[in-house]
Amino acid sequence: MDEMAGLGVRTVHSMGEVKDGVVVFSAHGVPPSFHADARKRGLEVLDTTCKFVYDIHHESQRALSDGAHLVFIGDPNHREVIGYTNDLDPSTYHIIHTVEEARVVEWSRYSKIKVVYQTTLNAEEYEDVVQVIEAAHPDTSRADTICYATKENQEAARELATDPDVQLVLVIGGKHSANTRHLHDICARCKPSHLVQGAEDIDPAWLSGVTCVGITAGASTPDYVIDEVESRLNALASTAV
Repeated sequence: MDEMAGLGVRTVHSMGEVKDGVVVFSAHGVPPSFHADARKRGLEVLDTTCKFVYDIHHESQRALSDGAHLVFIGDPNHREVIGYTNDLDPSTYHIIHTVEEARVVEWSRYSKIKVVYQTTLNAEEYEDVVQVIEAAHPDTSRADTICYATKENQEAARELATDPDVQLVLVIGGKHSANTRHLHDICARCKPSHLVQGAEDIDPAWLSGVTCVGITAGASTPDYVIDEVESRLNALASTAV
């Protein structure tokens, strides 16, 4: 974000903050009302919304038309989830993040339930949450809405962290990125791991006695940042990547 700000790109959180110019909708997507507002005001739009995010918007509308109650598995404060729910009637959905939250809802009062996942989640970590809902309501179905690139990246991170030759894992990406935090969580279960935003975050003390470091990165981490981290590691005498 700092890099974009340096290029003169301003970050806003509502259409009310936009007066003119080009509006860029991020990969996380925005509520449909934002698109309608932009069209009404004649604003130029650059839409970078991920295809998988659009798939969830469409899946949600189909489920609602079919009479289902929506359950979004994810972080209620995440921009992606806000994009899905901002324009919906609050009575038509729940956002569930923990088993405890799932247990307090009276699911039986709904005729059917459709579960959709925030695209950047590790679905395996939320299996217990969904099972609580399924146990409470027999007509519960799941939509496969996890981004395949996210799945592949998480599987690769798990494979890297379980490699017996790897002694330490560095996960490169934004500290506020859900995608990157999930990668770090996966790696940290297997090996000492650190989340770094760039080469400057590397503490040489981490590398004491370490001969092999594994690196992985979030989906939106620029290649040049990864290259800088690798160069920094190679510059440290006790490290081999």
